[in-house]
Amino acid sequence: MLTAAYVGDHTIDIREADATPPAPGQVQVRVAYTGLCGTDLHILHGSMDARVATPLVFGHEMSGTIAAVGEGVDGWSAGDGVTVMPLAWDGTCPACRAGNEHICQNLDFIGIDSPGSLQGLWNVPAETLVRLPEGIALDHAALVEPVAVAVHDVRRSELAPGDKAVVIGGGPIGVLIACVARHTGAEVLVIELDEKRRAQIEELGFATLDPRERDQVAVVEEWTDGAGADVVFEVSGAAAAVRGATGLAKVRGTIVVVAIHPTPREVDLQRMFWRELRLLGARVYQRPDFETAVELVAGGVIPTDLLITRIVPLSATAEAFADLEAGRAMKILVDVGGQA
Repeated sequence: MLTAAYVGDHTIDIREADATPPAPGQVQVRVAYTGLCGTDLHILHGSMDARVATPLVFGHEMSGTIAAVGEGVDGWSAGDGVTVMPLAWDGTCPACRAGNEHICQNLDFIGIDSPGSLQGLWNVPAETLVRLPEGIALDHAALVEPVAVAVHDVRRSELAPGDKAVVIGGGPIGVLIACVARHTGAEVLVIELDEKRRAQIEELGFATLDPRERDQVAVVEEWTDGAGADVVFEVSGAAAAVRGATGLAKVRGTIVVVAIHPTPREVDLQRMFWRELRLLGARVYQRPDFETAVELVAGGVIPTDLLITRIVPLSATAEAFADLEAGRAMKILVDVGGQA
């Protein structure tokens, strides 16, 4: 079978590999599609070399069907449509014992810390499987994992119907947060620098803002009758966005840090103090988030066709990453299983 592996030095190697049967407690998934994301770009850039062991078959946004079931696995059969919640926790650390297994202190994020889904046949622990409903398109289902991220972010924020939310950064996760927030009943404004992305986001029915053209604080204050936003989601990863986020939130408003910031950032703590703001981190997801994400994708709440820029063969994975990095795509799927 073909695999795409990160081999270090900003290089992806497309190579043949032998498939092995699933071990006891595992299920073998025939991968259909894998979505490429910002974390994968961090891997390719070498930013996670201290963490990953090369060669690494990466990828974790996926859909597929069960090919084989290992010994001791019940409730699953060959042909079942699935996606994978790519988290394996130890169950013994303080975070796990407190019920926060998804941010286990020794977490194995499958596709980063262990082999991922850019391979035709992928063996995963049975407990990571999430069932897909009959009739869901497998290319659409490859978006369930990033939608689960957005569901977790919105749930952490305690956003309520009628609230006003600002999303800083109109990339794939920012757009998905906007979609989930709107489905929750909130009004949404997306701050994005890139003109093409703003046009795409406006096509989805969202208000957008280029902060270089209009003062973002003034716009948000006018929009909220001087109060400020109930929730601000920082999804851009930019230092300037972090500095500016506190100026957009209302008294006792919430700022949710979604983006991965590779270095410490400056935060306006005086504003945090003065308005009694709440600063939250939101990392990965829990199983209820995944189950909700499946419902949102299957129910047509997520505009999957507009978000998926194109689908490429496994052999074109490196070129797809180049397009993502250059901002020439919103979401690219790799056709791992040769569906097209």
